[in-house]
Amino acid sequence: MTGDLFSSESVTRGHPDKLCDTISDAIVDACLAVDSNARVAVETCVKGKEDMGLIVLAGEVSLSGSAPDYEAVAREAAAGVGYTSHSIGMDATSSKFTEVQVHITTQSSYIAQGVNQDMLSQGAGDQGLMFGYACTETEAYSELEGRFFPLAAALSQRLTRRLTAVREQGILPWARPDGKSQVTVEYDENGEVSNVHTVIIAIQHDKDLKDQFNGSEEAELEYVNQQIKEHVVEHVIPAGLRKGDYTLVVNGTGRFADPGGPYADAGLTGRKIIVDTYGGMGRHGGGAFSGKDPSKVDRSAAYASRWAAKHVVAAGLASRCEIQLAYVIGIAQPVSVRVETFGTSELSDRELAQRVKSTFDFRPGAIARDLNLLQPIYSVTASGGHFGRTPGENGTFPWERIQQQRLDSLRN
Repeated sequence: MTGDLFSSESVTRGHPDKLCDTISDAIVDACLAVDSNARVAVETCVKGKEDMGLIVLAGEVSLSGSAPDYEAVAREAAAGVGYTSHSIGMDATSSKFTEVQVHITTQSSYIAQGVNQDMLSQGAGDQGLMFGYACTETEAYSELEGRFFPLAAALSQRLTRRLTAVREQGILPWARPDGKSQVTVEYDENGEVSNVHTVIIAIQHDKDLKDQFNGSEEAELEYVNQQIKEHVVEHVIPAGLRKGDYTLVVNGTGRFADPGGPYADAGLTGRKIIVDTYGGMGRHGGGAFSGKDPSKVDRSAAYASRWAAKHVVAAGLASRCEIQLAYVIGIAQPVSVRVETFGTSELSDRELAQRVKSTFDFRPGAIARDLNLLQPIYSVTASGGHFGRTPGENGTFPWERIQQQRLDSLRN
């Protein structure tokens, strides 16, 4: 008898929507490199077609200093993802094969008047709801990067990062940038993860791969399946979670050959908000992250609420914690701070909310100060998940760092 199941998905850097997130965050970083107080809200749309690829940049930017060359930033970001050939799905390096349209104006004066104040008085860039979440599911698996994160989301994100790595490192030279993963985990009668139930992988590949198998698509799929199992799935998922017969599905339609990426599917910034966060475990306020500077609480307050929730769980005060913040445009203090621990804490949620509010300052300017957000750190966040990992020894994601003094404050 199968226990309770939960599934999460992720997508690679080369997925069309993630390509757009990558371009938008590259523009955020380029603007912050010029002016740490830049105001940025930029969306990207991509589409490939037979004769010409298209990248559309639209949004608002206000900064002190010379604006970056937005077209050059977009082309470099897309090429860095791997889109350097029209046959793959887009050649971002060439104006002959890819057009870049730039439709970027300045920030609305009505928004600016509530945001452009001294740092700690700075109002929220918009109204909205943000959720942060943490749990203990990853704590039994030291080989997993990151801590206090839902396991299905952690594994699906790790799989797509591995799909990118095996392509870039030449381990699977036939792999292409576009790809997806999905992981279903099974829970026992105590609500604890017992094993991985199903893994789904979609990976774009060289259209000529089947030539190695005398044109047999069946033999090609069998080979792709075996290679993905060996070099991706069983490289990523701990052996202790692969007990029993887990189901592996690779390229469920049979083939996913060139051209893929933007040629096969249009992309748009902000369409992978669940992939970016907790894989569906925990609620979401609806706001996307990429393309936005930290004055936008869609981004900064989501980071702060994750930071606070992670501290609550790390302090041993709950095994699951969700924190909701709500803001009104132009006002610094959130209108509400709510803590939910799903019955896993000996303290009341109201008491925990009071401790959280006394330990963390959720004003946008204070968040930017405490998490050091006014710097170009966002390109690396665009794919592979914004939470549950700490890429780079320098702690690129400061909202994932635990601070002892905050643990002590929450406990006391």
